[in-house]
Amino acid sequence: MDHAQRAPRRSRTSVPIAGEAAFAAGVEKLSASYRAIPSGASVRLAKKTSNLFRARAKPTAPGLDVSGLGGVVSVDPEARTADVAGMCTYEDLVAATLPFGLAPTVVPQLKTITLGGAVTGMGIESSAFRGGLPHEAVRSMDILTGDGEIVTAAPDGPNADLYFGFPNSYGTLGYSVRLTIELEPVRRYVALRHVRFHSLAELQQAMGAIVDSGTWDGETVDYLDGVVFTADEAYLCLGRQTDEDGPVSDYTGEHIYYRSIQHADGVLRDRLTTHDYLWRWDTDWFWCSRAFGAQNPKVRRLWPNSLLRSSFYWKLVALDRRFDIGDRLAARRGEAPGERVVQDIEVPIENTTAFLEWFLDEIPIEPIWLCPLRLRDPAPPGADAVRPWPLYPLEPKRTYVNIGFWSAVPERPGQVEGRANRLIESKVSELEGHKSLYSDAFYSPEQFDELYGGEIFRELKAAYDPSGRLLDLYAKAVRRQ
Repeated sequence: MDHAQRAPRRSRTSVPIAGEAAFAAGVEKLSASYRAIPSGASVRLAKKTSNLFRARAKPTAPGLDVSGLGGVVSVDPEARTADVAGMCTYEDLVAATLPFGLAPTVVPQLKTITLGGAVTGMGIESSAFRGGLPHEAVRSMDILTGDGEIVTAAPDGPNADLYFGFPNSYGTLGYSVRLTIELEPVRRYVALRHVRFHSLAELQQAMGAIVDSGTWDGETVDYLDGVVFTADEAYLCLGRQTDEDGPVSDYTGEHIYYRSIQHADGVLRDRLTTHDYLWRWDTDWFWCSRAFGAQNPKVRRLWPNSLLRSSFYWKLVALDRRFDIGDRLAARRGEAPGERVVQDIEVPIENTTAFLEWFLDEIPIEPIWLCPLRLRDPAPPGADAVRPWPLYPLEPKRTYVNIGFWSAVPERPGQVEGRANRLIESKVSELEGHKSLYSDAFYSPEQFDELYGGEIFRELKAAYDPSGRLLDLYAKAVRRQ
């Protein structure tokens, strides 16, 4: 892309390895904070930031002090593993591993997502069609359970049931203190092809072919995601790792990544450093920075590049929630308050077109993000062949597509709370899918049980949180407790 080309720059590599002593001190602070919580009070994290979009009840007791658990404990370049504290962000982990030519097998899109958060709350990115989901790269976890004990959970150990049940538990079975994860070799650059489709059905067919073969038009595909703007303007973004030197594009300042993929027809090529590719969505929070005016050229020229990042937008969201800024501005314009529709859902790939066509007709939100995924094959030793991860039971050997949409729609007078979100939930279930639980949910207890582990969750709860110090998953995800 000529308008954004620059010479390669050095990626951030200044994050030190914390080491065992610092980690041990962090664990002691965590344990001391647990002991300080009154008996009978709910145990929560004392965390100032979050990547959750659902409302949460105000804590009534001190929280767990995780301030000492934000580092990379060690990196083993020979074994291709990293030991990571539970609150370490992917930004810091990537900065520690890239100098070794390594990266996590799946790097969620936003810099402030933590390792523990991506495992207990799920995560995804464009390598998920070949690498599975972040929790599948975990070899073992140390988990603080509801009774204050730290146990080690691994696929073939005494707490294997907790290992497999932990993903999608959102802190209701415990909090990860330390994780040992697999890394994969990466090259210095990612060569991109943005392929335009005028038909959603053709896009779906192309995604399936790429997932099955790992190639497109004779070239390897290492990364795969896509963007839908309208029913006749959609793109697949195909990434290939390479060490070939050459100019790269820069989307960390004036230029906007998601706009760079748009073109009239055929294939558009681009290149990024691997570092910038991994964080290509963070600069504008995909496209959500436009809600703050950050994509207005006049505003963007004055906006410091250091504040073009998701962590700063989160602060703006917090201000909006506190003072109802968005609804107040809408009222001045004579508009109704908005219903927040911030969701990621998965449907089997063969149902992708059906969902997108329905969504474009019913829910006035664009663009829409697409990310295909498959669980790893083979599954870890000890996994259930049918439901390896029971609290988010995707089928092995089946391709799904994550579909993300993040905005708001006008509320209708007299409508039931969460009207649009309820419609989406119903459609996703009809199409044999699931949705992530980081945002608002409206399922009945019976529907929730069927989708998110039900009886298995209760068995795990009885085993690892017998006193009920941690919240129930339904209460947390749907009742917003």
